[in-house]
Amino acid sequence: MEFNSGLQDAFGMARWRSEFSNHDTESRFLAGQLGQTKSQLRSALIFCSFFYLLFSLTDIAVLGSGSDAQTLFWARLAVALTAAASILLIYRQPDSVRVARLAACIVELVGMAVFMLIVSYRPDEIPWHAMSMAIMLAVIYIFIPNRLAYALAIALTATAGFIYLVLKIGNVKPADLVTMSMLLTLANAFGGVAAWRYNRLAREEFRARSNLEAVSVLDHLTGCFNRRYLHEKLLDKEVARAQRYGVCLTVILCDLDHFKLVNDNYGHHGGDAVLSNFAQLLKGMTREHIDSVVRYGGEEFLLILPETDLSGGILLAERLRTTFAATLHAVNHNSSLTASFGVACVDFASFDRAISLYSLIETADEQLYLAKTTGRNRVTFRQVA
Repeated sequence: MEFNSGLQDAFGMARWRSEFSNHDTESRFLAGQLGQTKSQLRSALIFCSFFYLLFSLTDIAVLGSGSDAQTLFWARLAVALTAAASILLIYRQPDSVRVARLAACIVELVGMAVFMLIVSYRPDEIPWHAMSMAIMLAVIYIFIPNRLAYALAIALTATAGFIYLVLKIGNVKPADLVTMSMLLTLANAFGGVAAWRYNRLAREEFRARSNLEAVSVLDHLTGCFNRRYLHEKLLDKEVARAQRYGVCLTVILCDLDHFKLVNDNYGHHGGDAVLSNFAQLLKGMTREHIDSVVRYGGEEFLLILPETDLSGGILLAERLRTTFAATLHAVNHNSSLTASFGVACVDFASFDRAISLYSLIETADEQLYLAKTTGRNRVTFRQVA
């Protein structure tokens, strides 16, 4: 089905980045995950800050309580303050994915910079520092939520900086240096793969949920919205929005004329093809993400057109009527298949009584019935006043 292939295109993933290739889909995923991401990030920053400060006890144990230990304490405190400032920034920008990622990157960079300072002040404990480095890499990849590319860049840069610092200190045996380098490479490899799999699994879960939601509100044949979507999402929302802004709301109910003859002459497969073509025409001539096209039942379709006055609705219905007849004649060399349209509009700039979308649809249905009984292949209309 065409709408299934559209879903697959929208949810395709870039293999190495472990992100959706479609920018809009990736943005929707990140926005949907933002609450969970902020919660994880706050917990991670608080947890890491606490232990970063707690390990100042090891500085005192190794260096005593002199100026060096005090310097490292203030450096560790800077990490904690950076984390606190990042949490405050996230709180003040609750809807920004970019701010959450910026906060994660800043804390990771400051934390790694301070760690290099600790290594330089305590050069005789390289094996312990290497172990700490491996743990910090795991935190960057898995514990602190961030974009995979950013986590990789920070982790690999920090690893290279650590190895350079160890070489500069110069009190490590070559064999130990090789072993340490291999272990840190392994930590990066496992951490990167774990982060890649986690990001991919989260997006696959989002894709599965989105597919299920789409299947539940889309008609399986035409890809138009179904009656469930109409009742659950549109009935109250569209009228409330039009009333709030004092604008027009137009609905068009359309029906294929003598559609039973298509099924009788060409079978249900031919009828399905006609319905699918008509649906594509409706979707192609309406505004994406603004108008709604609903398969109302059988060969009936409903168009909901926000901020469209009666003349605009009539013009669209006429264009649909003539285009459909011309298209079917070109494809099937059969000009007898036509469609009828009933248009109803309410202008909330002057309409001050209560009305529901269902009432507006009933008015359009009355106009459609009028079009059917007065010759078909025509557009009839009414302004609700």
